Amino acid sequence: MNYSPAEAKISLRVAENILKSGEEPHLLLKKLSWTLLSLRARALTNGLRPLTGDKVYAGPFKDMILTVDALLAYQAPILLGCYEHELHPAFERAIAADYERVLNIGCSVGYYAVGLARRMPRAIIEAFDIAPDARKKCIDMVRVNGVEGRVSVLGEFFGDDFAKYADKKTLVVMDIEGAEKTLLNPEKYPALRNMDVIVELHDLMDATISKTVSDRFAPSHTIEIVKNRTSLPDVEKLLPEDYYLDPYDHVLLGWECRDGRTPWGVFMAKQ
Repeated sequence: MNYSPAEAKISLRVAENILKSGEEPHLLLKKLSWTLLSLRARALTNGLRPLTGDKVYAGPFKDMILTVDALLAYQAPILLGCYEHELHPAFERAIAADYERVLNIGCSVGYYAVGLARRMPRAIIEAFDIAPDARKKCIDMVRVNGVEGRVSVLGEFFGDDFAKYADKKTLVVMDIEGAEKTLLNPEKYPALRNMDVIVELHDLMDATISKTVSDRFAPSHTIEIVKNRTSLPDVEKLLPEDYYLDPYDHVLLGWECRDGRTPWGVFMAKQ
């Protein structure tokens, strides 16, 4: 999984441009290291793609077909199936719970919307995103995986919309870059009291988010905060037997490019 000549040229050109930018040395070094790590991670992903056939290799969404846009968004972790591996137990429990509706609020390219549709054939998935480009990419993922009949891709979700699902067994899967602090309010939107929620909590943007949202749900839900943990994905069976995987590259295969704390809240309704 070495750099191709084209990838090597691009990496060197990007590094040269960063070095010429004239920023403060500490900012320059951070940007350079982050960029080179990202480029190396992409090269590793490209090396893995022929081995998996652009399908998820393992995990809850094994064999899901990935579009190029999905691969670019998440790189090796999504391909190997170890993306947000900390949540795998919660999703397996959710899959077994037989929900009628799944609201994927902040669906991005559709990893969870499509993955859950494939594993939950009785559920209707509604995927929301405010970005038109993300919605288009999600629709592409829906189409190549053949789940068009059960996944709707929609625009912005508003708090008052929760009431539409009050009479259905509903799972909320949310990743909206800090706006969860506004939207996840059972006092304001009472339908949430009977819904299960898996949410990414963007404490790196606002250190009060985890506590604020957890406290709101404590009267009606069991509360689990799942912290970010580094993953070393199991790739031994995928790689050629005589291939030496450098430990540095092994870490990058599980790197999710997080630059701060983004724990998850798993809130399960007590009723």
